[in-house]
Amino acid sequence: MTTPSTQENTPDLTKGVTLADFGTHRMLRGFVGKKQVLLARLGEEVVAIGNQCTHYGGRLDRGAIEGETVRCPLHHALFSLRSGEALGAPAFDPVAVWRVDLEGNRFVVREQIDPQPEPEQTNAADHPQRIIIVGGGAAGFAAAEMLRRRGYQGKLTMFSSEASAPIDRPNLSKDYLAGTAKEAWMPLRGESWYAEVKIDLHLASPVARIDADLREVITEDGARHGYDRLLLATGAEPVHLPIPGADLPHVHTLRAIADARAIITRAEGAKTAVVLGSGFIGLETAAALTKRGLAVQVVSLDARPLERILGAELGDAIKARHEVAGTVFHMGNSIATIAADRVVLADGTDLPADLVILGVGVRPRLALAEAAGLTLDHGVVVSDRLQTSIPDIYAAGDIARWPWKGDMVRIEHWVVATRQGQIAAENMLGADKPYRDVPFFWSAHHDLRLQYVGHAQTWDEIAIDGDIAAADAMISYRQAGRTLAVATVGRPQMALAQARAMFGAV
Repeated sequence: MTTPSTQENTPDLTKGVTLADFGTHRMLRGFVGKKQVLLARLGEEVVAIGNQCTHYGGRLDRGAIEGETVRCPLHHALFSLRSGEALGAPAFDPVAVWRVDLEGNRFVVREQIDPQPEPEQTNAADHPQRIIIVGGGAAGFAAAEMLRRRGYQGKLTMFSSEASAPIDRPNLSKDYLAGTAKEAWMPLRGESWYAEVKIDLHLASPVARIDADLREVITEDGARHGYDRLLLATGAEPVHLPIPGADLPHVHTLRAIADARAIITRAEGAKTAVVLGSGFIGLETAAALTKRGLAVQVVSLDARPLERILGAELGDAIKARHEVAGTVFHMGNSIATIAADRVVLADGTDLPADLVILGVGVRPRLALAEAAGLTLDHGVVVSDRLQTSIPDIYAAGDIARWPWKGDMVRIEHWVVATRQGQIAAENMLGADKPYRDVPFFWSAHHDLRLQYVGHAQTWDEIAIDGDIAAADAMISYRQAGRTLAVATVGRPQMALAQARAMFGAV
């Protein structure tokens, strides 16, 4: 693990560095002109790649080396130190690669070279001729992108029920909704890219059923599409509660970019908003609307936000951050009715509401899987290769329930979905790779930024190191003395370190 450095005390790599300049570290940040370059020691060899993560620009020298790879400290994207390839989401684009010349005892960097994908690990002759992906979210996109990146030349078809190409979904409730990220940043790839790499993308095209015996996908218009391998990545859908008035035009859920656009349009003329739900989506939406200048009130049946996931202390700290920003909470309460300009709570409290957001969670879309005869158990049961009970069908993302640390888990995290999509893609080509990534997510609540690694459904002990209120802490969740998960605030490097310490890798 490296320590942070600044441009003022980093070397000009065109003049070279020695091994002594690394000190006790394996990584060193330098510059070639104005470009940041990461030097990394691999034994006595030194390699060089671009230092900024292609996801959100995190500094890789503040991350962690794993073998011949480096992991970004912000959102744990993984890059090859030799090829620059983005080996693990949420980054999909490679970083630059730089040639390192040894001149005397100095390692000199002057020339940038093109990054190259990792060598093909499967036999193209054994690849299936037709692959269909059902789902246009994180897992579906990641699988399609990886299939083409790994040299798959067969027919690749993708069906999405959404009207827009796959997007950076975590941003919906964060910067995009807050107005600090442009919509142009949201697509994971432009629509022209799908045509360029020959992905037959069908938008607003829900699949009606899957005929596993005939290996066919049937769309709602009755068309039949044959496959040799199928990835089911149907994701999740918002929970809709039977509240009187929930169908009014100013009432919204947030899942697709069309939802975010509708909320933004309504917010432009609104002064007050009520958010039902104090989970991650509800609170991130509340923060975003507050930044847009709305007076926001949050209603939740819970005693405190996020207590069941993060515990009382961190839940209270998150609530306090929102309250400082102006959000008013009504905990232990619910919405009884919704009117055109207000809501009435179960206890009779009347709240003004030009805009209402229902953020009470999501449920996995399992209807297709069930009808196809796949084994279900609170999700689609898959092996560690993400293979379902029908060998030619794989599942990934929010619907998948897979083996992890002696248990079967289903986790609704963006990074989990993207990495499962990537592993499923390689396995559909015959790679036989297990999915072993540690679950990870991030969340932002005004100036409190949270990272979480591991998975703790229950715990009997919470250990806190540091000061949560000062946004400088690590919270460990333990069961019978064993650490199951760690949350950090203001300590991104520690999240990486703890994941490696607990599980051997991230």
